[in-house]
Amino acid sequence: MESSQFMSAINQIAEEKGIPMDVVLETVEAALAAAYRKDFGQKEQTIVAKIDPETEKTRIFVVHKIVETVEDPLKEISLKDAKKIDKKAKLEGEIKEEVFPPAEYGRVAAQTAKQVILQRLREAERDIIFNEYQSKVGQLVQGVVQRIEGDVVMIDIGRTSGILFPSEQSRADRYYVGQRFKVYVVEVQSGGRDPQVIVSRAHPDMIKRLFEMEVPEITAGTVEIKGIAREAGVRSKVAVLSNQEAIDPVGSLVGRRGVRVQAVMAEIGEEKIDIVLWDADVKQFITNALAPAKIDEVELHEDAKTAKIKVPSDQLSLAIGKAGQNVRLASKLTGWQIEVDKEGMPLPGTAPEEASSEEVTPTEEAASPPEASEESAQSE
Repeated sequence: MESSQFMSAINQIAEEKGIPMDVVLETVEAALAAAYRKDFGQKEQTIVAKIDPETEKTRIFVVHKIVETVEDPLKEISLKDAKKIDKKAKLEGEIKEEVFPPAEYGRVAAQTAKQVILQRLREAERDIIFNEYQSKVGQLVQGVVQRIEGDVVMIDIGRTSGILFPSEQSRADRYYVGQRFKVYVVEVQSGGRDPQVIVSRAHPDMIKRLFEMEVPEITAGTVEIKGIAREAGVRSKVAVLSNQEAIDPVGSLVGRRGVRVQAVMAEIGEEKIDIVLWDADVKQFITNALAPAKIDEVELHEDAKTAKIKVPSDQLSLAIGKAGQNVRLASKLTGWQIEVDKEGMPLPGTAPEEASSEEVTPTEEAASPPEASEESAQSE
C-alpha cells in the first residue's frame, strides 16, 4: 500500500465510524503488535507497535520492566542490562527494545491484524456510542420509528436504536414506521454486542423536559417544577413554584392563550395536564393538587402519612375523578395517601345537580378558546 493510501484508509475508517483519528491509529498499532506476538514472539511478552503518521513506518518493540532482580526474563530486565540499551534507564521504569520482524511478517500481520482491527473498532465504536448516550440520560432526543417487533418499538435516535418497551409506552400513542417524535432517554445498558438505549414516552420527567423547552422562566430559574404525577396518555398533574413574587408560575406554564401547555400536549398525544401551585403548607398543597374540586377541609395523619379530605356533595365526583384518577394523581403528586370522606356521597341512583364524573381542568379551559386571556388560563 502506498504511503498516502495507508493514512487515507485510516482517515476513512475514522470518518465512517465517527471514531477519533488517534483511537483508530491506536487500534491499528494494537493489532500489529498482536500479530507479531502471535507468530513471532512469546505469549507472555509485552509487545507494542508504533506507527509514524508522517512516514507511515511501523516499528515493533518488546517492553521490559526494569527491576533489581529478574524473575521473569520475558517481562523484566535488570538495571545493568537496561543501561546498555539506554543510559538513562532507572529502576521501576521501562525499556523498549526494538525488534525487526522477518519478511513474512507483512503477510501474516495483514491477516491477523485485519480481525483484531475489526474487533477493536467495534469495541471503540460501542464505547463511543455508550458514552454519547450515557451523557443524554434524562434528556429528550428526536427519534423515528424504525420497526415494530411485537409490542416493542425500535426507535432510530441517530447513531443507534432506542428500545421502547411496552412499560415505557404511552396509551395515547399509536406507532407506525416512519413516525417522528421525541423520546426520553431512561438508561443505557452496556451488556451485549451493542449498547442498549432504553427510551420512554411515559416517564414523568418527559413532561418536565418538554416544559423546559417551552418555558424560558424555567431555564432562567424564576419558575420551578416541584413535582409531576403522570398516567401517560391520560392525565398529568404538575406542581410549580415561583422564585419571584412578580411571576405567576401557573400562568408561565400555561402561556398566553394556552400556547405553551398546548405545545406540550401536542407532543404527548393530547394528554390532559393540570398545572397546580406548589405550597410548603401540606394542607394547602393537597387542596391545590385536587383542583378543580373545591375542598372544605383537610385532616392530616402524620404517622401513616394519610390525608382525609371533606368536600361538598356537589364536588365529590370532581375530587375523586373518573375511575379515581384525580385523587390518585393528587396522592402521587403530594406524597400523601388521600382519602375522601364519603359522608356526603349521594345515595346510589341519585346525583348532585352540579357534580360530574368528567373533570374540567383550568388547563383545558385555556386550551379551547383562542381568544382567552392569560389571566383566565390559570389553574386554581
